[in-house]
Amino acid sequence: MSFIEVNCETDFVAKNDDFLEFVKEISELNNTYFSKIEELQNSKMKNNKTVQENLVALIAKIGEKITIGRAKTLAADDKRNFAYQHSVIKDNVSKLVVIVSLNTKEISDKIDLFGKQISMHIAASNPLAINPNEIDQKIIDREIELIAEELKNSGKPEEIAKKISLGKINKFKDENSLMTQDWVMDTKMKVKDVVKSLEISNFSINDFVRIKIGE
Repeated sequence: MSFIEVNCETDFVAKNDDFLEFVKEISELNNTYFSKIEELQNSKMKNNKTVQENLVALIAKIGEKITIGRAKTLAADDKRNFAYQHSVIKDNVSKLVVIVSLNTKEISDKIDLFGKQISMHIAASNPLAINPNEIDQKIIDREIELIAEELKNSGKPEEIAKKISLGKINKFKDENSLMTQDWVMDTKMKVKDVVKSLEISNFSINDFVRIKIGE
């Protein structure tokens, strides 16, 4: 399962039939090329012209800048993938998409429900990683700098300031990691509690991707 981001400048173009047809066709091609953008751009579309050639022609026809942005493919080997779309424009074209990969091949109502709900949770809560220790260190370092700046003129003793800083950064990690976030369907539970409650052996969330146009 994969997604590809195609950017334009106005909602008018986003709803244009030629633009939507282009997006849908390269989205199908993206599944074949596993989100390798360079290979995708050089691949042939139904009219026997490359994606890049069709993109140039579409820009000339519409008169607005159009660019191919981010792309991601989540493999389905020994896993089940679920998707959620928000602000759907038409068919499988939307302004926000989530794909989540679960470490299971089980076919059941509870997995189907969880797959749907965890996709919606990710769309709403925008986690940065699955677990706190997986958040990009650059993001952590930037947050530490912001906290230090906030506390610099607080007048608190150094040891107290260090404890406050540690508490704030741990809270930041918890609030931005999928497993430690409050479950949007029931905020008395964490996502990790919901996963545990499924009582499925070796079950886990393998990966996820969330993309919103403009972010």
